Amino acid sequence: MDPAAGVGVLAALFAGAVSFLSPCVLPLVPGYLSAVTGVSADSLGEAPARRVLGPSLLFVASFSSIFVALGVTATGVGRAFQEHQETFEKVAAGLIVVMGVFFMATLFVTRLNREWRIDALMSRAGRGGPLVAGAAFAVAWTPCVGPTLGAILSAAALSGSTGRGAFLLAVYSAGLAVPFLLTAVAFTKMAGLFAVVKRHYGGIMAAGGAVLIVMGVLIWTGELFQLNIEAQRLLDRLGLDFISGV
Repeated sequence: MDPAAGVGVLAALFAGAVSFLSPCVLPLVPGYLSAVTGVSADSLGEAPARRVLGPSLLFVASFSSIFVALGVTATGVGRAFQEHQETFEKVAAGLIVVMGVFFMATLFVTRLNREWRIDALMSRAGRGGPLVAGAAFAVAWTPCVGPTLGAILSAAALSGSTGRGAFLLAVYSAGLAVPFLLTAVAFTKMAGLFAVVKRHYGGIMAAGGAVLIVMGVLIWTGELFQLNIEAQRLLDRLGLDFISGV
């Protein structure tokens, strides 16, 4: 039943990637990247990879650590309700479905595609180094990625293992971090890809919301347990069983 295993991990990775591609995040990436690396947005395409990769790695490590800490906290909250596990599972499943619907609603309610505008904070954070900027980044993006982050935190709360709950949020963070790092080292190519993504925002947001809704329904009905068993068997056959030991 643990959503921090098998297909839940794939859903978390997908949710992180969709969060990065959302309309209130993607357009702001060059500005954040410039603040972190100290390279002007106009010069990002010409900056050598070694100039931007180091600060970017520290940056993503900083905001990822905050999300992972939230995952550990969510798992702790779930354990506090262990005596009412069945009810807690239903509540968490319902929240995940609601978050999925909310995420899809951003297609029709543009006000939902906003983040906290904290330009002054990001300017000061950038001067404080990538680690400080990463923490500010997590704060700035939280209102925007709230639906996906909230859904994955709800899933982590159902995990029977603190390690798995942390791992689930680490996977979600990777979905955000990997495209950010790719943008840092290959800005020109990624900028071209972003133009394509922007033309398909509707489909991306709908797919992201649908994944969350399906995951919530699977948890509610208990079908996630069987899917995780099949996923675990597949990983065993491929020699990729890295989840069960977490």
